[in-house]
Parts: sequence; structure tokens; C-alpha cells
Amino acid sequence: MAHQYDEGHTVAGWTGCGIATAGTAVLGAGVCTVSGVWIAGGLAITAVGALVTWALHLAGWGKPPGRRPREQWGMRVRDTSARQGHAACVGCRMAGRGGSRTRVVEPGAGATAEPVPVESVG
Repeated sequence: MAHQYDEGHTVAGWTGCGIATAGTAVLGAGVCTVSGVWIAGGLAITAVGALVTWALHLAGWGKPPGRRPREQWGMRVRDTSARQGHAACVGCRMAGRGGSRTRVVEPGAGATAEPVPVESVG
């Protein structure tokens, strides 16, 4: 039976999870053997896992935040909206994607409640 919910099974997610699992295994072996080289290697592999996941997400092999339509639940379905960026996605914003970012300034602080572009807020 297929999953009833979009659980985010993506190429980016599984690849990053696999690399991070290997990294934490090396890190754990380094802790058990009290080896600084193995600990550093495990930390480096885990960091590479995060970077690979991010790169695959930006390449369209991840998923946007929230639920996707049912026809996009398969792992082989590429996210075509990744090139423009996802509005609520931290990874896309870190890459300079995701549309305009705005911050609402609270009234009462001598400002209006109008959205102000983040780039112009000092």
C-alpha cells in the first residue's frame, strides 16, 4: 500500500540522510577510539551531507515546504519550481532564491505596518 501522506521522500533527503548517517558513524567511531582524526573526519562527512542535500534541493531533487500535490509524491518527480525558489524555504533564501523577502515593522515604534523590503532595512 502506498503512503497516504507526502512524507518528503526525495532524492535530496535520502542522499543527505545516507551521507550524514555515514558521517555520524565515523564520528561515533572517533569518539569510541578517542581519535581526533576520526572525529574531524566524521564532522566533515556530516557537513558534506548537509551541503549535498542543499545542492540537490536547489537542483530540484528536494521538495518545497508543506504538502505537495499527490502526483508529485514520487521520488523520481523533479520539483520544477526550485529554480525560482520556494517562498518559505530557508535553503532557497540562503541561495538568494525565493522571491522578495519582507519584514513587517510593528506599529507604535514610530513606523507604519507596511511591509518593508529586508534589503532596505538597516
